[in-house]
Amino acid sequence: MKYNKLIDHTLLAATATKSQIEKLCQEAKDYDFASVCINGDYVELASHILHVEGCDVKVCTVIGFPLGSMSTTAKVLEARQAIFDGADELDMVINVSWLKDKEYDRLAYELGRMRRQCQHKTLKVILETCLLTDEEIVKACELCKEIGADFVKTSTGFSTGGATVHAVKLMRETVGPEMGVKASGGVRSKQDLLDMVEAGATRIGTSHGVDLVK
Repeated sequence: MKYNKLIDHTLLAATATKSQIEKLCQEAKDYDFASVCINGDYVELASHILHVEGCDVKVCTVIGFPLGSMSTTAKVLEARQAIFDGADELDMVINVSWLKDKEYDRLAYELGRMRRQCQHKTLKVILETCLLTDEEIVKACELCKEIGADFVKTSTGFSTGGATVHAVKLMRETVGPEMGVKASGGVRSKQDLLDMVEAGATRIGTSHGVDLVK
């Protein structure tokens, strides 16, 4: 297995500078990672660097980050702009409050609008599993699968916890073998990566990608 192609090389800090994003993109090219995962204001820059002949590193950005609690229209417009700027993959934060209130129709509507906006682009839905019960994780995964999301993702890395083996296993069991599962938040060591892959992760979001593949 090519572990480098599992990694979304991530820099989502509010203090990220242009030179840091350029360095992130160069590292992603050097180590042939799956993507760089960055905030929306740097999508155009990353696209200019990575969308060149011979480079298949994708540009991934986040939508509704990190809380997921803005309007559906705001998320859709953010996704539209990201795609216009060159994003290949979009990681959208689910509305956790709606999930806890069992407002499944609202969630399905939002997820469906996002799926239609993304069209052929890769859509990953961030569940923020540290805030959810097992039952809520299962329900969220079912909704994501129903609307045709490409991945379910554990975490933003900005809440009370990151990916756990238990959550990844539960997500994999729920979505089945074909859909992607992304483990993100707290994956810092080679053993962390191997544990997540064994649990069912097919993508790893981490800011420690270079150290993991060296």
